[in-house]
Amino acid sequence: MSVASLKSAADVFAAAGNARYVSEWTMIDQARVNGFADATDDHQWIHVDVERAARESPFGGTIAHGFLTVSVNYGLNRVRFMSPVRVGSRLRASFEVEQASAVEPGSVQVTWRVTVECEGADKPACVAEFITRHAF
Repeated sequence: MSVASLKSAADVFAAAGNARYVSEWTMIDQARVNGFADATDDHQWIHVDVERAARESPFGGTIAHGFLTVSVNYGLNRVRFMSPVRVGSRLRASFEVEQASAVEPGSVQVTWRVTVECEGADKPACVAEFITRHAF
């Protein structure tokens, strides 16, 4: 089942505890990390200085910003960055509806358990509760 198949509040409530959605892989390259650094004014060397990170980083190169690893809609709870995302990695996320509640007529607030995987890694890059609102 795809997230696109959630076409009504009833679909969202039915998915709670019963469905898992998985995104496509997304490449995290240096250009994306540099763009994020420019957007957030976070130019810490471990993210943007390729030569220094190759020499001094315990990860052998630059890594993505933690907040590049997650995206925010309505909010986040319990965000945990479990392992770094090395530049050149591919990420995907899986989403499970933990809770759904009506917030106003025709709208639903959804708490998702999101696990961001780094292709080939033993543990996730990030685990979080992601809160979205949907109007149908």
